[in-house]
Amino acid sequence: MASQSIDLLAKVLEQSAKLVEEQVDAKLSKLNDMDEDELERLKEKRLEALKKSQKQKQEWLSKGHGEYREIPSEKDFFGEVKESKNVVCHFYKDSTFRCNILDKHLAILAKKHVETKFIKLNVEKAPFLTERLRIKVIPTLALLIDGKTKDYVVGFTDLGNTDEFPTEMLEWRLGCADLINYSGNLMEPPTLTQKSASKFTKVEKKTIRGKDCDSDSGSDD
Repeated sequence: MASQSIDLLAKVLEQSAKLVEEQVDAKLSKLNDMDEDELERLKEKRLEALKKSQKQKQEWLSKGHGEYREIPSEKDFFGEVKESKNVVCHFYKDSTFRCNILDKHLAILAKKHVETKFIKLNVEKAPFLTERLRIKVIPTLALLIDGKTKDYVVGFTDLGNTDEFPTEMLEWRLGCADLINYSGNLMEPPTLTQKSASKFTKVEKKTIRGKDCDSDSGSDD
């Protein structure tokens, strides 16, 4: 029985390798059939796409993308959001331990996903904004597209409800909100089963209640 299983596996692998080889041969054959003018046009097209990509990246960097940084006041928030299509803003308090955890993950993602702006704002310096966006639990990530708040990540509920969540989990959550160019499987978070993936909490503004900002970690003074 074991021998039959091994033989079957070997046959499947052989067929897969043959299929890949045929696809590569087809592409090589297509390239070989091209004349010099066609190859030159293909080369120019790819070079133009590369230049366009580099230009877009430089534009993002000039607007503060590529790094996770703090903005000094709520007045600066509106300017930051206005000039960038995708923005992740971390509303934090110094006394909340879980904000420090989020900081580490956001710093990593800011460098990886230059297409999105990552900023943080101290809620104690932004009373009007926290009231307007109904920020009641700290930490909260406001996810904005084209200047409008599309979604929130409140506390760590959507991140496995643990302080030990991997950066990939937060990356997946931002991908679900279309805030970053996510290349993974949106139907299944990195460390959970597909069944659990459908249970993540998408918090709307109207569901956040309370008069004061509460600490999700319980370490707020």
